[in-house]
Amino acid sequence: MSVEAKAGTRTETNTRTGADLLVESLIREGVDTLFGYPGGAVLPIYDALYKAKESFHHVLSRHEQGAIHAAEGYARVSGKPGVVIATSGPGATNLVTGITDAMMDSLPLVVFTGQVARHVIGTDAFQEADVMGITTPITKHNYQVQSMSDLPRIVKEAFHIATTGRKGPVLVDIPKDIAASLQEDSYDTTFQLPGYQPTTKPNPLQIKKLADAIAKAKKPVLLAGAGVLHGKASSSLKAFAVKYSLPVTTTLLGLGSFPGDHKLSLGMAGMHGTYAANMALYECDLLINIGARFDDRLTGNLKHFAKYATVAHIDIDPAEIGKNVETKIPIVSDSKEALTEMHSMIQESPRHQDWLEQLEAYKKEYPLFYENADKEVSPQWLVEAIYKETEGKAIITTDVGQHQMWAAQYYTFANPDKWVTSGGLGTMGFGFPAAIGAQLAKPDETVVALVGDGGFQMTLQELSLLQDKGLPVKVIIMNNEALGMVRQWQESFYEERYSESLLPVQPDFVKLAESYHIRGFKVETKDELEQVMPEVFAYSGPVVLDCRVLNLENVYPMIAPGKGLHEMIGVKP
Repeated sequence: MSVEAKAGTRTETNTRTGADLLVESLIREGVDTLFGYPGGAVLPIYDALYKAKESFHHVLSRHEQGAIHAAEGYARVSGKPGVVIATSGPGATNLVTGITDAMMDSLPLVVFTGQVARHVIGTDAFQEADVMGITTPITKHNYQVQSMSDLPRIVKEAFHIATTGRKGPVLVDIPKDIAASLQEDSYDTTFQLPGYQPTTKPNPLQIKKLADAIAKAKKPVLLAGAGVLHGKASSSLKAFAVKYSLPVTTTLLGLGSFPGDHKLSLGMAGMHGTYAANMALYECDLLINIGARFDDRLTGNLKHFAKYATVAHIDIDPAEIGKNVETKIPIVSDSKEALTEMHSMIQESPRHQDWLEQLEAYKKEYPLFYENADKEVSPQWLVEAIYKETEGKAIITTDVGQHQMWAAQYYTFANPDKWVTSGGLGTMGFGFPAAIGAQLAKPDETVVALVGDGGFQMTLQELSLLQDKGLPVKVIIMNNEALGMVRQWQESFYEERYSESLLPVQPDFVKLAESYHIRGFKVETKDELEQVMPEVFAYSGPVVLDCRVLNLENVYPMIAPGKGLHEMIGVKP
């Protein structure tokens, strides 16, 4: 039963609005957390949410971009879809960056946008935007509801598509008249998606080919991507690698899929990866990619990538296999299903002890290194200090840039689902709202938003949510007064012409935190940091720590554009 307004009073009727149907659909999907921002076109939806407010925890962001990045963090840590609501026009277009980010990083989102009433679509009505045209390239699928009776089915389909196969964002655009209109009580979620049937189980013949290749390989290596995490296959990966003594490297988004402190771990590969990981990919004779996209930041110059290797690629998305790297053994499958099948297929014990010893020598001879300042805070040392204080157990979120790479290099992730970062799109402003979503998903865990001073200033208005929702997020600003990675590239490739990359004029972040009723600290030396760090993490509420670090420090090792993985610069001599 729903409530209809008549002559200023509210009376019980036998009808429900489209908004009521939407709310019921969300309840049926098990949704308990919503991220959103109201506006004219979604007022009927927000009115229905008000009537069902006991069923939902609504998170009112201070900008739609904050809402969708928070939903990404929630989805990444919880494994459940992040649900977002925004109004039409500018509300919807403010979500575009987050939708694209989720599409690139395979995060399940269901996004509901308001739309102008059907009879004025196409007339440039107030706050009208072609959301379908805008989001078609950046969603897994999108819908515009044309009939109220279709709404339950569409919602059911949207959640199914977002959370199965290669996960991703699905958008549902709801005209205001659909949300506000009334109809007789009915609810039909029957649906068929004949063109959407993801393959989740591997072809046994391809698994047999890979098992034979592993048995014969002298220099095998496993490459673990985010697909291992999305498939909840971390324990299966570890068991498989240990059983057959296979060295493991990960992508940026695959960190935590294999314990970073394990003896078989080579660390992260790619542009700022470890020497051992990159040389393993360059010299191997069998490369087994599980759930990674072979993107350019991983491969470097494709002419030199895995040039001596037979490449096997396990991925739930067939479009990724062979897209960038020629693949001899393609396996379309869920990562866990494939690992389970492979685990019992190898009959002959692999023989590659010499290879393991060579890689171990690389790890010892060419470790990650930096020059540790005496008094000033080296950014790498800051990450190590966070790791020590949290015992490596925190959920770490970041934006993109130098701080992201140092976190990936120096915070050793031993467990899955502790690392939340913007990978494929590289979105500034992602890290802090993503931490909010992660903390909501895991309220009992320590969540650290390790952000740059540039990216933090893009979404810092979401500080309002920390006190509003009682979230003890620790915001640590790695402050080098610059757009650090931009500055590094300008130093390295543009003869130190620092064009618009320096940020010497900044807010007082301590006063900013205090204005939001949050504790704030500022440190400029190692001694100050060592004194403050225990207090930051002992405090039960949110904290903003402005940590000034060496301004001109660069991220190394590094592979310059156009170079191969074996042509790293900044490797310890």
